[in-house]
Amino acid sequence: MNTQSSTHIQTLHKSNWVKSIGFVSSMLLLLLLVGMMVHISSGSLSIGWQAYLQGFNAQQSLVFWELRLPRLVVVTVVGAGLAVAGVALQALFRNPLAEPGLIGVSSSAALGAVFMIVLGSTLFGSVSYWQMSLAAFLSAGLATWFIYALATRYGKTDVALMLLAGVAINAIAGASTQLLISISDDLQMRSAIFWMMGSFANISWPSVTVVLVVTLLTSVGLWRLAKPLNAFMLGENISLHMGYDAKRIKWQIMWGSALMVGVAVATVGVIGFVGLIVPHIVRLWIGTDHRQLIPLSALTGAILLVFADWVAKTLIAPSELPIGLFMALLGGPFFLMMLLQQRKAWVK
Repeated sequence: MNTQSSTHIQTLHKSNWVKSIGFVSSMLLLLLLVGMMVHISSGSLSIGWQAYLQGFNAQQSLVFWELRLPRLVVVTVVGAGLAVAGVALQALFRNPLAEPGLIGVSSSAALGAVFMIVLGSTLFGSVSYWQMSLAAFLSAGLATWFIYALATRYGKTDVALMLLAGVAINAIAGASTQLLISISDDLQMRSAIFWMMGSFANISWPSVTVVLVVTLLTSVGLWRLAKPLNAFMLGENISLHMGYDAKRIKWQIMWGSALMVGVAVATVGVIGFVGLIVPHIVRLWIGTDHRQLIPLSALTGAILLVFADWVAKTLIAPSELPIGLFMALLGGPFFLMMLLQQRKAWVK
């Protein structure tokens, strides 16, 4: 009787947990749909509900299909990808302060992309989107590997050393990027500076396809590592005893995160703090189980960037506020708040 009661209670708890996860997912999906409708309807050319019901005229059709829809898809996908990359890197370092922008991954990806913008035409004759993406991916992957190798010993990550290494990588990558810009011509300089501030303007459908495919496949690949990631969070030795190959998991996390960040940076420039803010918020809702943390973080990251880009393109209309600048203004205070929480934990 006691065994049956215990089993019944566990079943009820599991049922309530599944219902709560389902409710959160439904609310996030609804909020994302609202954000997407608001985002795609706003701009210098008004597209109201009547246009959707009665059909677009020629001008509205051009704006919708060639400007707003590809931009919305990339905003959604990049937000989801950066959030998933943040979750993966925080699992790798076993610390909630790890984020692609803070530890130098994004700035390293930017260095690779700017290298192709400035010197690519000299070295290769012409620069294509895939070359920028490849350079950004390799730079981001090498930065992630270096920081992990430097900050981790005997399966433990030194948080202070990780952040200091991130500061150093950011400084080196930033200085190298500025050096490349200083030797560029006027056209390359304007292109690099505008791109570095982050922008979703003038997104082409081929770029949309690349970002969508890479982010979707990589996110699914990282989600399939959810159980090993849960074990890895307990320590490398524990994950080894549970039968997981910790070394293989680390390499998959590093290069998977670098791939998503690299493609995002090559497409829209540097956008920080999504991978820091989103996983922290989602953990407060549902805990640290990566089976739910990864997909819900993807949804929340998409929501955050959709609404952030909507504000960025309407706040000072008809001009646009660079999305990278806006996210820095939003994420900086959030990061300080997290540091204060860490400080209180250390004092205790």
